[in-house]
Amino acid sequence: MKRKVLLFSALALAFSSMAQSENRESTDLVIIGAGGAGMSAAIEAHNQGVNVILLEKMPFAGGNTARAEGGLNAAGTPYQKAKGIEDNPELFFKDTMKGGRNINNPELVRILSEQAKDSIEFLKINGAELADVSRAGGASVDRIHRPVGGEPAGSFIATALIKKVKALNIDMRTRTSATEIIKNDKGEVTGIKAKGKEGNVYTIDAKKVMITAGGFGANFDMIKHYDPKLVGFKTTNAPGSLGEGVKMAESINAKLVDMEYIQIHPTTVPGKGILITEGVRGDGAILVNEQGKRFINELLTRDVVSQSILKQPNAHAYVIFNDALVKQNKTIDTYFKQKLVFEGDSVEALATAIKMDPKQLSATLSAYTGYAKAKKDTEFGRESFKQALDTGKYYAIEVTPGIHHTMGGIAINTKAQVVDNQGKVIPNLFAAGEAAGGVHGANRLGGNSLADIVTFGRIGADEAVKEIKAGK
Repeated sequence: MKRKVLLFSALALAFSSMAQSENRESTDLVIIGAGGAGMSAAIEAHNQGVNVILLEKMPFAGGNTARAEGGLNAAGTPYQKAKGIEDNPELFFKDTMKGGRNINNPELVRILSEQAKDSIEFLKINGAELADVSRAGGASVDRIHRPVGGEPAGSFIATALIKKVKALNIDMRTRTSATEIIKNDKGEVTGIKAKGKEGNVYTIDAKKVMITAGGFGANFDMIKHYDPKLVGFKTTNAPGSLGEGVKMAESINAKLVDMEYIQIHPTTVPGKGILITEGVRGDGAILVNEQGKRFINELLTRDVVSQSILKQPNAHAYVIFNDALVKQNKTIDTYFKQKLVFEGDSVEALATAIKMDPKQLSATLSAYTGYAKAKKDTEFGRESFKQALDTGKYYAIEVTPGIHHTMGGIAINTKAQVVDNQGKVIPNLFAAGEAAGGVHGANRLGGNSLADIVTFGRIGADEAVKEIKAGK
């Protein structure tokens, strides 16, 4: 009997060891989150010769990147030069710091402003050329790069990166979540625990770990905790933006920064959380309240424009544009398909469609046309005019502010290394994209998110590869 018990115990131990070995694997770099930052990092690291596992908890890659519409800010690009646009990293830096109310980490902003142009080239090489240039709120010059024709830049970039990840045979696993970051007794990150699509739990031992899991713009409990004023607002975020990466980092003593700064985008569709890209205003559209009056320079920073809309009657406004703008910005086609657009053959007909005083709306558009032709807005100080809004059919979309971006997140340095609450680097751990904080300060400028995710995703991957090859 004793011999049978010993045999059973030995067999049980053997099966246990086999199960453990089967539930463990290893790689050079594991990346948590397959949005723009994660895919950029994976491509960069793979091309430098290291083994990468890229995890994505959703059924598909893309994350919030796929929902971004405007474009990518970069200074000193060939596309700007071809259009005679004078821009430089110093001006980009100043605009970004001012937009973030100087709360941003200036070292990170300096890196962003200097290296975003390299991200434009990286995307071009990888199938996402952003050859058109326009202007977003808070920018001193035309700086936001987007696809020719004005189609949504985010889905354009995400589609290209997904295609490249697959072409390179990078190990990307969808429906697979990271559940824990593992540290050894020396405080070094050594891998993660993950849960696969079948519910299987396993460990990935990794020389380096990067968190690119996005922000928490769809986690209403976290939003309530950090900014209770936003309770009740709709969100433009992808449903997977729940902040798990931030929480996992916090649980191992990573420092969090700027968590209380949550951006509301001024132009989302009431009750739906559908984003109306800032590019529509950048291409010449204006904002009017329900009385048919303009009330602000439409290209001021998102926080300022949002607060101004919230002060209007019933806290909403209308984006007004015409046929010429529709032809220039292909993103608008999606708004027609979603049946979000009011239209009229004349200004008066449009006013009737949106139950507005025709005389007042006509007077507003007439005044704006004068400003556009004179290149001087004496009423609100707008400086960029792409359309005079004096011809063709007229259109309107009702908008109100909605939750859009979380500026706060995991503290990183200029190499995208994660730092702890004492300001020391946590060995082998990196973060980039909306999961990381410090780049945008109190308010993100339109076009800086895509610049951030691609730039710091690549920077983190590059540093991770250097450390791996150096045997660190």
